[in-house]
Amino acid sequence: MDARRQKTRQEPDRHATRHGEAVSADALEHEASVSSNEDGGQVPHAIGPTDQQAPLTMEVILDKTNLQTALSRVTANKGAAGVDGMTVEQLPDHLRRSWPAIREQLLNGHYKPQPVKRVYIPKPDGGERALGIPTVLDRFIQQALLQALSPRWEPTFSDHSYGFRPGRSAHQAVERAQGYITEGHGWVVDIDLEKFFDRVNHDLLMGRVMKRVSDLRIVKLIRAYLNAGVMEDGLVSGSNEGTSQGGPLSPLLSNLVLDELDKELEKRGHKFVRYADDCNIYVRSERAGRRVMEGISDFITRKLKLKVNATKSAVDRPGRRKFLGFSFTFGSKPKRRIAPKAIEKMKKRVRELTKRTRGVDAKRMVETLSVYLRGWIGYFGRCQTPSVLDGLDSWIRRRLRAVAWKQWKRGKRRFKELTRRGVGKDLAAQTAGSKHNVWRISRSPALSMALPNRLWEGLGLPKLSAEVR
Repeated sequence: MDARRQKTRQEPDRHATRHGEAVSADALEHEASVSSNEDGGQVPHAIGPTDQQAPLTMEVILDKTNLQTALSRVTANKGAAGVDGMTVEQLPDHLRRSWPAIREQLLNGHYKPQPVKRVYIPKPDGGERALGIPTVLDRFIQQALLQALSPRWEPTFSDHSYGFRPGRSAHQAVERAQGYITEGHGWVVDIDLEKFFDRVNHDLLMGRVMKRVSDLRIVKLIRAYLNAGVMEDGLVSGSNEGTSQGGPLSPLLSNLVLDELDKELEKRGHKFVRYADDCNIYVRSERAGRRVMEGISDFITRKLKLKVNATKSAVDRPGRRKFLGFSFTFGSKPKRRIAPKAIEKMKKRVRELTKRTRGVDAKRMVETLSVYLRGWIGYFGRCQTPSVLDGLDSWIRRRLRAVAWKQWKRGKRRFKELTRRGVGKDLAAQTAGSKHNVWRISRSPALSMALPNRLWEGLGLPKLSAEVR
């Protein structure tokens, strides 16, 4: 082992490159923003220029420019405090005071990360997803690591991999999948890895890191982050497997683990798309799909020491599966459509924002709703079925009309509001005196006249079908 380590020290980084740009890949968000450090916070005592063709050393990671960029990105990404309670706003001052000692620990290989803070967020299909939030100091150091590692590793990753990679997106992954279906690969092997981020084998991961990094101080630091432990309810537990979601380094390490799966799929000549731990393989027949599912599941279990979730994985038609929130229509020229589960999730949120008992006026309700809808359509506007969006537009306006009818409460007020908005007295009286429930009245001619589409558009409600790209 000593001989192997000595050899590793002497080998140059064969994967160095001048291409690619490091990104902040916080697992709480698919794509992180990048901005300058408004505080102008200086990190003292950084050493030497970063050279992507030189072997990667701890001194390269601690380069002043690299650290300043890392600080800028961590503060721009904001995020919650870790176990020590330090916020991103407090980080620059902490570095001014403590950086010399921290830097010395990093150079000597003695730095010990703090445990991550366990938090839970709801999953779209029910249940909760466990995240681990590092301290802001550890996020800063991880970001500096990421910026040095990513340009060297990125060019070696598969062209079929899209998750948490610079210049790549979920939309590109979905479009590539659509291309395979159009070519005649009408069956999909949809592989779901069970609790992937919690079950990454540390020894296998570190073996791959050591093949790419010659400086054992960096190797030791990455191992320290993997073994930092988790704090939950005040108690710290060790972490013998997994790479905690929540830190900048986690997505890059996950891509390193799954790159072996990508290379195996390429070796076998499969048509596939992978986004993080979501992997879809496209084949021409159900029989071929079942054969591929069996072979790849065996590879994942034996080689990657991971487990395929049998209940969530399947061989099926692409139109009956979802991929990154999208699905596809049937036929020889499939179109991208929003997956039914994604539509139901959206409707659930709209129902929450348009509760008839919220007690807010129409303007304020539309403002809050519009913020959510613009974000939603910013992602799902890439669908190719505008008729679905037309239906959602109509449903949302009906929800708002129902809220208004509920708030008008009694017959006299309802009659007054209808006539004031141009509805004839006879129709207004008939509608105001109706015994039908609120939801049925919400699509009545009188309410459509009193609260027309242009009213909601004037209040700032976006029209989803107009946002299709």
